[in-house]
Amino acid sequence: MTEAIWLLSSLLVMLVLVWRRGRRRRADRAPVVLLDGSNIMHWRGGAPRLETVRDVVEHLAAQGYRPGVVFDANAGYKLEGRYLHHPKLARALGLPGARVMVVNKGEVADALILRAARDYGARVVSNDRFRDWAGEFPEVECPGFVIGGRYRRGRLELDLS
Repeated sequence: MTEAIWLLSSLLVMLVLVWRRGRRRRADRAPVVLLDGSNIMHWRGGAPRLETVRDVVEHLAAQGYRPGVVFDANAGYKLEGRYLHHPKLARALGLPGARVMVVNKGEVADALILRAARDYGARVVSNDRFRDWAGEFPEVECPGFVIGGRYRRGRLELDLS
């Protein structure tokens, strides 16, 4: 009897491990989408709010996407009156630190967002149309590459189609 219980519990542990590994692999295959955090944080009423970015992150994750967020260097000053490093922003957004980036002072976040989107085969979430970058990144003119969004009657809407 003890041997049967041990065998059943071992089998159960193996099934759980296989199931968890399968879930992790599916998450790694989820399509990447890059968020222009400095743009999105102004979507709800114009004032910068990190909660707005978190709403978009959670919505996209629920839709099966793997979101990453890029912020301009001044995002922390707009949000809290001081510089914020990516680990603090990542924690606030519920994302791993590797999926949140704050560009260095003097760097242009748009170029980094578009380059990373190209490298990952990702779409970009922003209300910026990136027209100034169309020469270097012609994909910005492809329908669906840039996903716009807004709040309407207090509800988030994203143009995912």
